[in-house]
Amino acid sequence: MMPELPLDQVRTLLAVVDEGTFDAAAAALHVTPSAVSQRVKALEQRTGRVLLVRTKPVRPTESGEVVVRFARQLARLERDARAELGMSGDGEPTRVSIAVNADSLSTWFLGAITRVPQEPALCFELRREDETRTAALLREGLVMAAVTSSPDPVAGCSVRALGRMRYLAAASPAFAEKHLGEPLRDALANAPVMAFDRRDDLQDAFVRRLGRGRGGASPVRHFVPTSEGFVEAVTAGLGWGLVPEVQADRLLREGCLVSLAPDRAVDVPLYWQQWKLDSPALAAVADAVVTAAAEALR
Repeated sequence: MMPELPLDQVRTLLAVVDEGTFDAAAAALHVTPSAVSQRVKALEQRTGRVLLVRTKPVRPTESGEVVVRFARQLARLERDARAELGMSGDGEPTRVSIAVNADSLSTWFLGAITRVPQEPALCFELRREDETRTAALLREGLVMAAVTSSPDPVAGCSVRALGRMRYLAAASPAFAEKHLGEPLRDALANAPVMAFDRRDDLQDAFVRRLGRGRGGASPVRHFVPTSEGFVEAVTAGLGWGLVPEVQADRLLREGCLVSLAPDRAVDVPLYWQQWKLDSPALAAVADAVVTAAAEALR
């Protein structure tokens, strides 16, 4: 017979992960640290798995992520049920946590969530992460939904295609005149380049595409970890970079930027992944996001 997962133990594990330590979780739950430790150990015995890596802060193992995700989904269902039964506290909002990439956040996503009905009240907790890594936050149970470049559904999640975000290789006119001669592939391999952070591979992939798989962008690169700052840095002539089309259009028309390869746009497909829960709040957010994406993306 399959053992049950006691709810107090599941909630305790979630508290430990969220608070970072057993002592902090004990304070949040108004119990002793010993009680927290005993509940986590009892849950590990029931599942036959190690659920936490006892570091500071603690972090869930792969098995622990499954239980954490279950705990968050359970809490979401409980809040929805309380709201439908009229048991929510006065003014108690429904919190929706979403992982979203910086370029979507800076261009179309905020407009999407403003369309979500605010009755009952919602609170959004947005976590900014690269579109290639937002699904990991969903897998770890840290968010309820994500804008991601992965079409493969995270366990327990559904997937809907949103569209393609187009990027244009661009630079300031002065930068292009100084650094970017012909052939373009060789020039880009040596010219200063912009990147979002050290894990941003978009510019390197673009250069490899021009060179049929060879090389990458120049090692002379500047890291600017905001979407707006990235565009401003390219416009200021700090380096060349791939700029979202929606941000580049006006700058190209005004002559602040020049397109380096108009026929070589880069399209990044985006998807909406969310928990498979019958949650009115999550369904309303999903509908608003899908509608806004259809208008903003290709």
